Amino acid sequence: MATTTTTTTTSLKLQNQPSKPKHRNHRETTISSSTSKIQEPVPEPGSLPGSPSIYKTRFSPNTYYSPIMDFPHSSPTSTINGYSGSGSGSGSGSGQVHDPFPSSFTKFNSALTAGLLNPMSPPPRSSPTLSEIMATEPEIHQRTQIEPNNVIPGSVQRPDRKTLMMQRISEMLGSRSPGNQFNDAVSSDIKLTLSSKDGFSVCMNVHRQILVAHSRFFAVKLCERWMKQQPLPYDVEIAECDDIEVYIDTLRLMYCKDLKKRLMKEDVSRVLGILKVSSAIGFDAGVLSCLEYLEAAPWSENEEEKVASLLSELRLEAVGAGEVLKRVSTDVTNGDEEGNDNEEVLLKLIRVVLEGKDEKARRDMKGLVLKMLRENSSHNDVRKESLYSACDDCLQLLRCHFFQAAASDLQNVKQIARQADNLHWILDILVDRQIAEDFLKTWASQSDLSDVHSKVPAVHRFEVSRVTARLFVGIGKGQLLASKDVRCLLLKTWLVPFYDDFGWMRRASNGLDRHLIEDGLSNTILTLPLFCQQEILLAWFNRFLNSGEDCPNIQRGFEVWWRRAFWKRNGELEQTRHLQITTASIENL
Repeated sequence: MATTTTTTTTSLKLQNQPSKPKHRNHRETTISSSTSKIQEPVPEPGSLPGSPSIYKTRFSPNTYYSPIMDFPHSSPTSTINGYSGSGSGSGSGSGQVHDPFPSSFTKFNSALTAGLLNPMSPPPRSSPTLSEIMATEPEIHQRTQIEPNNVIPGSVQRPDRKTLMMQRISEMLGSRSPGNQFNDAVSSDIKLTLSSKDGFSVCMNVHRQILVAHSRFFAVKLCERWMKQQPLPYDVEIAECDDIEVYIDTLRLMYCKDLKKRLMKEDVSRVLGILKVSSAIGFDAGVLSCLEYLEAAPWSENEEEKVASLLSELRLEAVGAGEVLKRVSTDVTNGDEEGNDNEEVLLKLIRVVLEGKDEKARRDMKGLVLKMLRENSSHNDVRKESLYSACDDCLQLLRCHFFQAAASDLQNVKQIARQADNLHWILDILVDRQIAEDFLKTWASQSDLSDVHSKVPAVHRFEVSRVTARLFVGIGKGQLLASKDVRCLLLKTWLVPFYDDFGWMRRASNGLDRHLIEDGLSNTILTLPLFCQQEILLAWFNRFLNSGEDCPNIQRGFEVWWRRAFWKRNGELEQTRHLQITTASIENL
């Protein structure tokens, strides 16, 4: 009986070390050892224990291009030639395990490995220090994580798509409930073959009576005349199937009593495939069941496009497809049913948001409605007059509460910030739709409101200045193209109140983009005539030196005005003088 033993594979490597300042040179020998388990080879007939070593070369599955020598009979001379040997020998009938190396050589090897026989080797140390253990621990973890990845390519392969499809088809053909005759070889009378466009084919056993009763296509193809012309058993092939799995599912439905219950196990994509096949072969019960499923089941946005596309392609309005499409289209209506008015719905949403009581919910819904309106900004879903009607309602409420607060009636003072926020939101909608010029004129003419601005506490009024800031940004970005008179009136009416509230805006408004507002104000001022720029910017210069951070920093606009007013004008005067002198010189010639 062959036995398995553990031997030590020893390789000798000779290296010439660089000479050091010693009295003599020496050659250092290093030894690396590894342990492997191999099965004891059976000695060849005729070999004697005392004969020279006989070995053969093989490749190990765990190493690359590393020959391992099998020694039927090891001897001490096998390591002298520099080969790495591993093996053990035993007599054919003794059953004893012989050490391939004598004990003296093992002791010599251990001593040489430990460095005891090397005069330049450091003395051996019994155990590593704590710092060395901590230093080598990441390397050990990294090696542990990398080693499992060193697997020979091809040892573990994932099944390809075709193999997975065959497995699924095999499960479909093999699984049937008790009493179901689908793919029953005993009672069937037709062998049906489904072939795909790529040459893949599947054979199954079906019944002519069931196919003819459920499908107009099979009723024509498998008629009585066709049966008389064909020998038994009948062989039928359907070639160039788009999806064999869907065809099998459709045929299985013909054997089911409750089709709707069977379809509940499928997803929308599979039901769409079954619907397409059912429509092609005239399987009316399958078509109706698929439409009932699609009408009741939820869809994702991607599935919604597929459903609408397929139903439009199949033209199944006569059998109930219109009910399914009503979910995604308002054009599909019945008799006295009227389509929804998009403008009325959107205006209702806007007014509900404006009148909402929960502030957090109002902020969330404002962002949602604004996003939806921006997505449909190219459509005429809301008229300009309807939006300005909601805007005027907010402005009138703001004026009412603002004048009450200016008269020291602070009962409804919180409504000022609320209505100002509503105006700011509607202004965003108007700017997105490029119809905000009329609001700019209306806001610039609110001089009576700006006159009492200082009488209202800043904590309640600063939201009003956010509306002014939004107009500055719109003008500065070119989103509002108002006349020069309207721009001058806006600055004359609201610039000083804006300065007064800027500190509160900066501290109390979350998400306020200060630099955006400052750039908008600078650009708005720079659109005016030069003398108007000078008047406004010199007043700002004085105010900024006394207010600091509570005043907007429009230094960039100030620098542009300075260059326009002095540098460029002086350059033009010098150029004019030079032209005059040149003209006079030419005339004197």
